[in-house]
Amino acid sequence: MRDEVELLLQTHESITDIRAHAQRIGDEFLHGFEIVEQIDRPAVTFFGSARAPEGTRAYDAARATAGLFAQAGWAVVTGGGPGVMEAANRGCQEAGGLSVGFNIELPHEQGGNAYTDLSMTFHHFYARKTMFVKAAEGFCVFPGGFGTADELFESLTLIQTGKVVHFPLVLFDSEYWAPLVEWTGTRALRDGMIAPDDLELFSVTDDPEEALELVLASFAHRNGHSA
Repeated sequence: MRDEVELLLQTHESITDIRAHAQRIGDEFLHGFEIVEQIDRPAVTFFGSARAPEGTRAYDAARATAGLFAQAGWAVVTGGGPGVMEAANRGCQEAGGLSVGFNIELPHEQGGNAYTDLSMTFHHFYARKTMFVKAAEGFCVFPGGFGTADELFESLTLIQTGKVVHFPLVLFDSEYWAPLVEWTGTRALRDGMIAPDDLELFSVTDDPEEALELVLASFAHRNGHSA
């Protein structure tokens, strides 16, 4: 199989290559859907940096928060790698929950962690991202870099455009996210790039218990019963 980057940068392919590539993509989606079907309880997807080692605030908070979700009977879904992803899978598994990792083949950083009960390694980012959403009833976003920002804004766009409805998105660590929250509430809003209601699409917390309650309350509301 040729390198994924090579295929993406190649404008034209033979019809044989196009069909083979489409088949590989389709097979990957199918396998991902089969993994999601094995998640037998509500699930929350955690996003965050692969570069946050044990002992950092992001790692420890993700581990604690995931443990609370597991104790509440929820599964935890991550990108299956190190850092925040490992912390969330670890916290979930330690608390007896169902821990799910959707990994991705990368040239660096992204080895799989040892704390998943269900896992799959993807070749295509877009197939992997679909599983993050399909599996989940909400998102918890911890400090991270470009990849986390990509996942955050894609999630917000899906919520904003109604592709997913009444989906809670919780930003964890108010100090870390403060510049982004300020920008959305001032410059982006002032210039008409977002609507006032868009500021209600996410919540910010520093408390694992509050992160849990925000997601549970939204899930209960969506399903017509009290939290």
